[in-house]
Amino acid sequence: MHVSMRQLKAFAAVSAHMSFTRAAEDLNLTQPAVSMQIKQLEQQVGQALFEQVGKKLYLTEAGREVRTYARLILQQLDNMAAGLASFKGLESGTLSISVATTAHYFAPKLLSIFCQRYPGVNVKLDVTNRETLLQQLENNTVDMVIMGRPPEDFKVEAGVFMENPLVLIAPPTHPFSREKAIQLERLEKETFLVREKGSGTRKAMEKFFENHGIHMTTGMEVSSDEAIKRSVQAGLGLGIMSRDAVQYELQLGHLIIPDILHFPIMRHWYVMHREGKRLSPIAEAFKAFLLEEAAIILKKEPSTQRPSSTDATSGQHPSLPPRSEDGYVPAKPQNLLFGPDGKPIPPAPSKIRK
Repeated sequence: MHVSMRQLKAFAAVSAHMSFTRAAEDLNLTQPAVSMQIKQLEQQVGQALFEQVGKKLYLTEAGREVRTYARLILQQLDNMAAGLASFKGLESGTLSISVATTAHYFAPKLLSIFCQRYPGVNVKLDVTNRETLLQQLENNTVDMVIMGRPPEDFKVEAGVFMENPLVLIAPPTHPFSREKAIQLERLEKETFLVREKGSGTRKAMEKFFENHGIHMTTGMEVSSDEAIKRSVQAGLGLGIMSRDAVQYELQLGHLIIPDILHFPIMRHWYVMHREGKRLSPIAEAFKAFLLEEAAIILKKEPSTQRPSSTDATSGQHPSLPPRSEDGYVPAKPQNLLFGPDGKPIPPAPSKIRK
């Protein structure tokens, strides 16, 4: 059997998106070129790898088998590239990172500071939704991702680097603006604007209300944080979102955060990659930068509660902090060193050279 890396990459892209068109876009190829690679691979395998039912594409049994090995082979190739990159050190390299849509409110600032320290680094940044982030993680197509909650159906190495409180937002004219210590039960009379199904924020708010026995009335389903903010300003309902996403509107007085008991809903930002992935020196440097300095740079004081490991039977990822009764995770303590000027000392590159 003579299978080429180009064929495997084309197959991996199509199986990830279940679309020849989207796979072609990812690979910067034409759709006929991708189709040709898949056809050649099927000829080598001797079996069909995809089948089309209606307008949808599905993997055959043989396709699912090939997908398993294709991922292993491509990950080994990625590990080889990372190993070779280690000989070049930190003077140059490419960092491929994807972040959740809400994280784009702070990620550019962190990347700007990191790139000032390592000016030879080329950064590829993708801002996308949780579903795509999970696909990128599972398929190992990026160095690492920043998102709010680790996946549950495959193993990753994840670290908490900053708190991500979810706050309730309302228009300044809402009656809640004149009250203090508002009981949670009052929210049953309100209408909430929510993100699409599968959104991490939506899952967190639904779980929060369920744990407190509160019935949540859902109004519009909105596809972006910006749309939710504008809709709340227009009086179409209340919203719950990351405090990072509403700082500008709060400063301008376009939105308020009412004093609701039991809020905020405490979540956390994670940096993560597939378990066993060998990171390049520059990717290791960026991961250390996030874990050690991000909270201070963005003036987010990390929690002092110490993490403890749990086993897989608890539903918690190994080596991550324990969950609270509401299913939320306390922030990981940070060990920071400060210079005479009071600024945090950057991680020494020599610590991560391989």
